[in-house]
Amino acid sequence: MASNALLRSLSRREFRSASRTAYNSLTGNAKASLAASPLVNKWTYLARAFSSRPAGNDVIGIDLGTTNSCVSVMEGKNPKVIENAEGARTTPSIVAFSPKGELMVGTPAKRQAVTNPTNTVFGTKRLIGRRFDDSQTQKEMKMVPFKIVKAPNGDAWVESNGQTYSPSQIGAFVLTKMKETAEAYLGKTVSKAVVTVPAYFNDAQRQATKDAGRIAGLDVQRIINEPTAAALSYGLNNKEGIIAVFDLGGGTFDVSILEISSGVFEVKATNGDTFLGGEDFDNALLEFLVSEFKTAEKIDLTKDRLALQRLREAAEKAKIELSSTSQTDINLPFITADASGAKHLNITLTRSKFEGLVNRLIERTRDPCKNCLKDAGISKDQERKALIDLKNSSDTTIYSIEKSLAEYRDKIPSEVAQEIESTVADLRNALTGEDINDIKAKLDAANKAVSKIGEHMTKTSGGSSSGGPGGSDGSSSGGSEGSDQAPEAEYEEAARK
Repeated sequence: MASNALLRSLSRREFRSASRTAYNSLTGNAKASLAASPLVNKWTYLARAFSSRPAGNDVIGIDLGTTNSCVSVMEGKNPKVIENAEGARTTPSIVAFSPKGELMVGTPAKRQAVTNPTNTVFGTKRLIGRRFDDSQTQKEMKMVPFKIVKAPNGDAWVESNGQTYSPSQIGAFVLTKMKETAEAYLGKTVSKAVVTVPAYFNDAQRQATKDAGRIAGLDVQRIINEPTAAALSYGLNNKEGIIAVFDLGGGTFDVSILEISSGVFEVKATNGDTFLGGEDFDNALLEFLVSEFKTAEKIDLTKDRLALQRLREAAEKAKIELSSTSQTDINLPFITADASGAKHLNITLTRSKFEGLVNRLIERTRDPCKNCLKDAGISKDQERKALIDLKNSSDTTIYSIEKSLAEYRDKIPSEVAQEIESTVADLRNALTGEDINDIKAKLDAANKAVSKIGEHMTKTSGGSSSGGPGGSDGSSSGGSEGSDQAPEAEYEEAARK
């Protein structure tokens, strides 16, 4: 966990507290000012240094993520991840404003997102330090239910209940939540923190993150790159050598190559994309669902913000389920209505179809990886580790394929099962050699073969449909409510141990 790792690297230096002038400068004009909001005046009061709790000198570590955030503190020599009020170790990075002006952060905000989509703000980390006219900002505006507006300085801000907020202000709400979580656990006030950011964040984005900390009443002692924090955690077990950290998060993608030697961490190279992550995978599926429904019903769901939010949640659940199964059903009754009556959405989505939808996003990770390897000057000897990693990945894939085959063998044609077994055997043979390209080719063939399970099951179930009451089984979302951890993830964790 990044918030655990970054604490260990903290140099306990004292910085001056942010001045009131800096606060006023950050919050902007009177109309858009954070200070002008009665709601936030009350929130700011909570962030002040004085409190009924005794003053503490603890420094907390915060992983401020696009979709989820986490806070931890050192207890002796060990980091402790702190559970929030809901008992979870991570908190959704979501902020909502009720029509009455009530502020909600985290899980409470996420729970009411479907009924209050225009005033529920999420994913604003992707907007930090970004201009309104940026092409990525314009694309994001079409995919979110809340309003993204142009700030007086040309930056991208968000609007809720007629009040405008900078991404730094929204981030400050989340940081305040993490601060309060830590204070509740420690029983004393907290004023110092270290915060992680994507390695590819520019100076404006890093400064905006510091600004968010200041608004939350935190003295940000240090900003640490997320891949570096991951490498610090990796190196805590006295491991040495050159490692690559591939961090595809909720909204940003980073890849870094570091060298660990005698406890010293040297960043060889870093690269990435600050607008590529899980949100984009959700959006790709969201666009597909909107297109399918429009084709069947001639209704554009993007014009209905409530329906769009329901689709977004269903897309995320379906994506998660497809990590451990070959297909899933997305059922959304009463998604919209027209003169002919209520409309329902019922689509069967296969893993192979989803992989096709997101393939262009996966391809976008290739160039940053290649450029990072080039910048780091990775030699032939170091490519040996890449071969070992590929073999380990292939072993995991074989495990997953055989598990799927065992589950669906009785439901698929024998020739499909035989093809899967044949490709797995070819992959096993390739693993006995050291030809990376051959292993990759056999790995792709095995993945392609197993995808036929989903294709066959789709044909058997009749494909996808959307329409009247008969098209829904009453379920309100895609995916299942099963385990959060896929069998593949469990296998990888066991293999690491």
